[in-house]
Amino acid sequence: MLREVLAVLDAEAARRVSAVDHLVVDPAVAGVALPLSGKTVAPGLGMLPRGSVSAVDGEWLRFFVYWHQQARRTDYDLSALMLDEAYADAEHVSWTHLRTGYAEYSGDLTEAEHGASEFINIRLAAVPRRFIIPQVHIYAGEGFDQAEEAFFGYMTRSAEQKGLPFEPRTVRTKSDLRGAGRIALPLVFMRGDDGAWRAKWLHLYLKGRPSFNQVEGGRVTTGLLTRAIVERDYLRVSYITDLMAAKAGRVTAYEPGCVLGQDPVTFVGLEQPDELPEGSQVFTLNRLRELVPA
Repeated sequence: MLREVLAVLDAEAARRVSAVDHLVVDPAVAGVALPLSGKTVAPGLGMLPRGSVSAVDGEWLRFFVYWHQQARRTDYDLSALMLDEAYADAEHVSWTHLRTGYAEYSGDLTEAEHGASEFINIRLAAVPRRFIIPQVHIYAGEGFDQAEEAFFGYMTRSAEQKGLPFEPRTVRTKSDLRGAGRIALPLVFMRGDDGAWRAKWLHLYLKGRPSFNQVEGGRVTTGLLTRAIVERDYLRVSYITDLMAAKAGRVTAYEPGCVLGQDPVTFVGLEQPDELPEGSQVFTLNRLRELVPA
């Protein structure tokens, strides 16, 4: 019965989707979850809607938190919870457990009058568990929505870059922390059956305690919430672009430098490239909801 219902819905969506002459799709947008609710994503750079999946390449993964207190001493703590395929057998890295054989914590900073940053380095090939869940805990002081500035971000590094300094403001993938809770779960890193790592955006805030929050106190709740999002099959942009491709006169998988001709195209991707012909219709992150057939 469910298959019959889904087939009817798919057929109706295919009927309603617009037909275009030349569809150009950036493959990087395929794993982005369609923002059906119309709610905005957390402000930042390189942010994707909850449930979106993107590839994570590199030998070393570094994620970090940066915060700048406004009126009183504020202590944020970055942590990472590692879980197996059953979302159990927990291991963590934080100010209470500085390192494992594959992960290392930068050190605990307890105030940020002039701004402060903590980070965790993880050697991906050596991680024995399936999930890595970064967390930002408010140990003391101002909330995420009270601080002058607060954001989480991540980057990948080669072995040659390990140990080199970095400037958190220059990283392209970072999410403003502005939720009302006292614990932030921005995303989860997942190792697939193929051995490749991917990031899935969570954008979750937990109430936590008024102060002294730490990773050990929320392992069960974190595992349950993460599982709910990881195992949910979100409707992705690829579903719509596949329907559009079936009705398009021509389809091109975009890559930098590809030849698109002089006629306008319909482009779907994360960012608008410079080489699109004049008059092209462009659907990037802020317009993806418009692809959903009315």
